[in-house]
Amino acid sequence: MSDIYTLKTPKNPHSCVVFNSPHSGSDYPVDFLASTKLDSAAIRSSEDAFVNELFMDAPEYGAHLLLAHAPRAFIDLNRNANELDPAIVQAAKRAPANPRIAAGLGVIPRVVANGQVIRTGKISLLEAQQRIAKYYTPYHNCLRNLIDQQRKAHGMAVLIDCHSMPQRSLDAAPLVRGKKPDIILGDRFGLSCDRWIMDSATQIFAAAGFVVARNAPFSGGYITQHYGRPSKGVHAFQVEINRALYMDEILIERADNFDEIRATLSEVTRKLAQIGPMSGVLAAE
Repeated sequence: MSDIYTLKTPKNPHSCVVFNSPHSGSDYPVDFLASTKLDSAAIRSSEDAFVNELFMDAPEYGAHLLLAHAPRAFIDLNRNANELDPAIVQAAKRAPANPRIAAGLGVIPRVVANGQVIRTGKISLLEAQQRIAKYYTPYHNCLRNLIDQQRKAHGMAVLIDCHSMPQRSLDAAPLVRGKKPDIILGDRFGLSCDRWIMDSATQIFAAAGFVVARNAPFSGGYITQHYGRPSKGVHAFQVEINRALYMDEILIERADNFDEIRATLSEVTRKLAQIGPMSGVLAAE
């Protein structure tokens, strides 16, 4: 464990799967909180609260689990380190058209949920670079090493990037048999993950009673896109869970049924951890 992230390693690491939660961090630096006028609930509104707990049993099932400590409002680990927003970082180079930066959602975010501005004024380029060096780089070094380790040990690696989504975001989601999805799996429309793996994941979530959609409106962020290289034996997909299933989005508190949902997702995690070379052979047959 470090003060930047927690890596939970299984006693019996027999799975090729790595579970990753880059947005569940809630260690807000005191000086950062002092620089924002947002209240404690608003500053946490883009945080994937409790997602780290929903997948906490992964090591029991032989899979690694990587958890960020730094909050998304402070630094977004699911962005390219070069996605610096000139509107919040002094002297940042103006990049070509980038919808994430335009929306204020660069690696150093300008806004949280609902477009709420985090702070007035800008931070220096040096401060932005220091955040990246202290938090972003060690996290991604660890994640990259984990993936390489799994690929060497098992012949392939599967990265499952775990997130949550506001219920209101489902207004843009397609209906699945007349229902809004509980889970959206994203594989960059087939670019970051082989089809049989996505089919397996879809079946696992659906068998647990969840309504599952793919790629709309979330097809996977930077981590899924960057690390997913099926041709090189690395498969990555993103999981988005409807927050309303397990938490109060306004109060940012666990719902009364949290333990029940967590238990269901523990069984899902167990089955996801079984995805690997042998399951691929079975799927092909």
